[in-house]
Amino acid sequence: RDCGFLVIWMDEHIGPYTLSSRVLLAPMSGVSDAPFRAIAARFGAGLVVTEMVASRELVTARREAWRRIEGAPAHGPFIVQLAGREPSWIAEAARIAAGEGATIIDLNFGCPAKKVTGGLSGSALMREPDLALALIDAAANAVSIPITVKMRLGWDDETRNAPGLAVRAEAAGIAALTVHGRTRCQFYTGDADWSAVGEVVRAVSCPVTVNGDIICEASLASALEISGASLAMVGRGAYGRPWIAGFLGAAHRGQAALAALDPVDLASEIAGHYEAILSHYGRAIGVRVARKHLLWYADHLRAPDGFTHLVRKETDPAAVLSLIRSAFAGLYADPRAEVRGRPGCTPRLGEAA
Repeated sequence: RDCGFLVIWMDEHIGPYTLSSRVLLAPMSGVSDAPFRAIAARFGAGLVVTEMVASRELVTARREAWRRIEGAPAHGPFIVQLAGREPSWIAEAARIAAGEGATIIDLNFGCPAKKVTGGLSGSALMREPDLALALIDAAANAVSIPITVKMRLGWDDETRNAPGLAVRAEAAGIAALTVHGRTRCQFYTGDADWSAVGEVVRAVSCPVTVNGDIICEASLASALEISGASLAMVGRGAYGRPWIAGFLGAAHRGQAALAALDPVDLASEIAGHYEAILSHYGRAIGVRVARKHLLWYADHLRAPDGFTHLVRKETDPAAVLSLIRSAFAGLYADPRAEVRGRPGCTPRLGEAA
């Protein structure tokens, strides 16, 4: 038994692909880049997804958009998430992504960021279901690989239309969908409503992934039990813990207790992540991009006093690597530890344990 209910492990599929784990890594702009995804995949995440890629920027060859579709995983499907509101741009971007090796296209109907919804994309499409369906059709007609969708519950509490949109999306041929258990207007406040995700699960027959507030074994178990979803996705809970989706997936399969990353492994992982970021972006950009990851590691792992101050101002890679090795030399990563600054790793009162 796992957190109070019986776990029955059965393989899950998205299109022709068999997933190795039921716990996936969410697409997160500015976070789930190629170096981050590589760590998550190596530690056993069931799937990893690129950062959101603006379809028009990909078609018009913006460097940032193309960088986001680099780094196909060594194993498993290569999922590229596209955003936009023009069917023609979505179609052409899907063709480009498939030509670059993508094996699944995920469409973003869920991003709540003002920059995205201000352009009437992301979760703004929850207010335009006909256009959302046109985007699905455009992608499906452009490529022969599976199309999936990530959405929210709706724009606001007055328009929770996820079940209806999910039914239409499934009829249009999507292979799977992910639902974040909040409306756009909630952003990331309050608790994710896993029971509302369950309404989507009951409305469709394709695989549904529950997303929102999954940070540990207990919250994973509760989210799956309450929603009835077959898959779960870790987003912000992976900040400073790129390995967590794999750890949680293994625990949910009922594998033996997971060993923590010991101090030597931990320091090596973080140093390797830092070097991979610099290689991916180049030194000038990479030093800045890596800083937030190092601060997340420091926050989650309780790095020694002074590390965050030093890493904020240091720009020499050799000096930063020295800081990493000294700061994390005596620490270890416990996959069962609570996430600092996030709700405790316990089921919610009155919900499934």
